[in-house]
Amino acid sequence: MTSATLLVELLTEELPPKALPRLGETFATRIADGLKAKGLAPADAAFRTFASPRRLAVTVAQVASEAAAKEVTEKLMPVSVALDAEGKPTSALLKKMEAKGIAADAFVGFERRMDGKAEALFHTAMVPGAKLADVLAGIVQDAIKALPIPKVMRWGDGDATFVRPVHKLTLLHGADVVPGRVLDLNSGRTTRGHRFMSRGDIDIATADAYEPTLLAEGKVIPSFAERRADIERQLLAEAAKQGALLDEYADLLDEVAALVEYPTVYVGEFEAEFLAVPQECLILTMRANQKYFPLFDGAGKLLNRFLIVSNMRVADPSNIVAGNARVVRPRLSDARFFFEQDKKQKLEARLPRLAPVVYHNKLGSQLERVERLEALAGAIAAQLHGDVAAAKRAARLAKADLVTDMVGEFPELQGIMGRYYAFADGEGQVVADAIQAHYQPRFAGDALPAGNVAAAVALADKLDALVGFFGIGMVPTGDKDPFALRRAALGVLRILIEAPLPLELPKLIDTAAGGFKPGLLTTEGFSAQIQDFMFERLKNLLRETGRDGAVIDAVLALKPARIDLVPAKLAAVEAFRALPEADALAAANKRIVNILKKAEGTPGEPDFALLQEDAEKALFRQVVEVAPLVRSHVANEDYTDALCVLAGLRAAVDQFFEDVMVMAEEPLTRQNRFALLAQLAGLMNQVADISRLSA
Repeated sequence: MTSATLLVELLTEELPPKALPRLGETFATRIADGLKAKGLAPADAAFRTFASPRRLAVTVAQVASEAAAKEVTEKLMPVSVALDAEGKPTSALLKKMEAKGIAADAFVGFERRMDGKAEALFHTAMVPGAKLADVLAGIVQDAIKALPIPKVMRWGDGDATFVRPVHKLTLLHGADVVPGRVLDLNSGRTTRGHRFMSRGDIDIATADAYEPTLLAEGKVIPSFAERRADIERQLLAEAAKQGALLDEYADLLDEVAALVEYPTVYVGEFEAEFLAVPQECLILTMRANQKYFPLFDGAGKLLNRFLIVSNMRVADPSNIVAGNARVVRPRLSDARFFFEQDKKQKLEARLPRLAPVVYHNKLGSQLERVERLEALAGAIAAQLHGDVAAAKRAARLAKADLVTDMVGEFPELQGIMGRYYAFADGEGQVVADAIQAHYQPRFAGDALPAGNVAAAVALADKLDALVGFFGIGMVPTGDKDPFALRRAALGVLRILIEAPLPLELPKLIDTAAGGFKPGLLTTEGFSAQIQDFMFERLKNLLRETGRDGAVIDAVLALKPARIDLVPAKLAAVEAFRALPEADALAAANKRIVNILKKAEGTPGEPDFALLQEDAEKALFRQVVEVAPLVRSHVANEDYTDALCVLAGLRAAVDQFFEDVMVMAEEPLTRQNRFALLAQLAGLMNQVADISRLSA
């Protein structure tokens, strides 16, 4: 038995760049796990992942050629079936032994022990370990089947299928080729390097030599992580040399690292006259179409230079640089043409073109939606005491850039181009900014719309979508959310909380629903569904901030109308929970909830004349005494003070439950005690459902 590093490599046609890191990680992990499961590699065996545009590979350390034999004990059958009255093996046992290849004379070594309620016979034997040569091809095939590939293809005359055609299979254990056949390919030790810079087919001497051999002879950096780090190092060094900054580049860096095998960074340049075009257009053109890294000055202004990540490393890169500049120039010219053409027609004049654009076949056109947004944004701005006219104007123009040439070419620029065109049309700063910001926040961590006008339009956009789609029964299910309603809900919540805005969620939903034509929203109870949906999103959002789950549940159980007050309520409940009285009051509150479930009808006001025990009279007096103070604190949003006042009720509550039988036989007495507890519960649960704090 020998132990050495194992190499597995699939040499392919160019793999999908955005999927490459995940393909590489899955392939490597599955093979390493498969070897460990077969006992061919220790549980802590290290493995290295390799993924380049034309290969998936892994090296696993300490892989044995044959796994160690192991002792295996198996149950044969119950003793009552295996042995006759004289203790000799029955024909059933003999047949079982024969089927398993157990010698007849091994019977005397069988172990008898209890298995559940019956005694059974057990056989122990040494089982040979798996041989690498016998199982490796199967492990590789299983790893291939586990890859996250939505669509496979077939090539050549064989039956093999994969995401791209596969040309070579390398299975190398130390210096030895492991025989095997996968994807209609026999294993070997030969691979290929860079398409243009490699010396040709390359023989890998040993598994440990894989990476240095590919680099030296094949001009390939096979590790995705190391290739990415090398590109980033070169980008930062060249940007510094140019006295420039890179801005956001992580996503593009991942994609480019999956497109090249031997990266080198060069500097390109375009004519400064193109900088008259909005820089977002130029940035998107360079990043999305050409995979270039734009350069910026210290103020974030685009420069007429960019960085190219080439797959060729040459002494004189002038041809590469000139070629890339020649390719990008028509793209920039197109962007300039679209911008100049779009400015010839005002946003207002484009509105009629939204009429034939379908928003949803049940919810009408984009123009009908614009009319709803205009009214809703104005109503929200009025609630915020903001500029109603500006909010309505921004909402009216917010979708007009959807029918511009620039947004038609680059949908990612919707809103951004609307802002530029609004300025070109002479619209004010507030209106123009709100047109761009109404899509915000677009993702976790994105900036919020600034100012009441922008917030009003952004809320209108998201609430209209939520109400519209919930109202026609198009609710997100599982991981399917085709209309991005989860994102819309989180956007509303973040704006209300972080701005913060003193708006009531149920009122916002009702106002949004009022903008739809009568009879259009047919789903019964959709308003409550939206609130439940949003509170579930809010619960997850708050948990991500590290808040305690019980505290969150306590506050959100009351479904507060004012979402902006939730942080203050959470802080108050956290402070209350730290008090020595908290646990007892939470437990008492939970007990009250359970008791009130037994009440006949809705308890009214407690009558002091019907109170009999000193403990219930004392509790009544204390509730009456503190109620105005608690309500005053709540009205002033002093939630911590309100809960601190309630903590003073602990002694009276404890005494009540010790001395008073709530479920009295006399109906009036029993109902009066229900009423007292209902009044207490109503007082205690104005900030949060305190019972949720009880374990």
